[in-house]
Amino acid sequence: MKKLLIISIVLGGSLLAIIVFILIEVLKRNKFIKTRKKCKKDNVDITNRDSIDYNVYIMTKKEKMIYILIASIVIFLISFIFYRSYIVSAVLIPLSFFYPKIKTKEIIKKRKNDLNLQFKEALYALSSSLSAGKSIEMAFKDSLNDLSILYPDPNTYITHEFQYIIRKIDMNETIEEALSDFARRAHLEDINNFVDVFITCKGMGGNIVEILKNTSNVIADKIYIKNDINIMLAQKKLEQKLLNIIPIVLILLLSLNAKDYMELVFETALGKVMMTISIILLAGAYFISKKIMDIEV
Repeated sequence: MKKLLIISIVLGGSLLAIIVFILIEVLKRNKFIKTRKKCKKDNVDITNRDSIDYNVYIMTKKEKMIYILIASIVIFLISFIFYRSYIVSAVLIPLSFFYPKIKTKEIIKKRKNDLNLQFKEALYALSSSLSAGKSIEMAFKDSLNDLSILYPDPNTYITHEFQYIIRKIDMNETIEEALSDFARRAHLEDINNFVDVFITCKGMGGNIVEILKNTSNVIADKIYIKNDINIMLAQKKLEQKLLNIIPIVLILLLSLNAKDYMELVFETALGKVMMTISIILLAGAYFISKKIMDIEV
């Protein structure tokens, strides 16, 4: 009976979070439809799926629901360990609605990191084609073939971007405009620097092959430094995760093995206040340590 009650509360809380999510999505959809109608009236195209803004990621409804459900279960379990109250745990479950936003930021960061790594390989391919005496436009087309072999997945970001650049060139758009658009959407320092130097060099007749080699070497050095930092921080990151988990495990063990000792904590107002402060401190420590470990190169 007790297990059935726990399952009912978890599912009820998760359902509440999902209902709130659906209501907000409906409101967003209505707003989007109104915007789209206005754009159609003004002949504005807002559905260009080829141009990806790498600072923006829109989750599907399925993704959001999965992340909300996972967060609901985790929040319920942690809340129950700290409060021993089904009601408090159920009330806190709707906080899981904020998790997709946190996850979205992580996905955006990973996507930009992947693009930066792929861009380095693209520069090597471009440099090889230009060294063979081919024009810039032909070098991009040849590089796309090399990248398709290196990255067989058609959804690879750099492959998609090179296809988009070539399509723009075929539509009589200049290479400078196509690359500037790519840099604007990528929001990456290395790509911005490369495009600025490339456009300046092309206009003034500089050595583009040498620029490509230097840029790819700089990006490679930054990646190696980043990897070295990650290796040095690997142990500290593990310690950080353990330090965040240990207090929760200790409270769980004390609750199971020293019920009389923990009874005052769970049943008195002062005990609940102390538990709330503990959760806030744990959450603060988690986010601060994560920020400290995130070193930009």
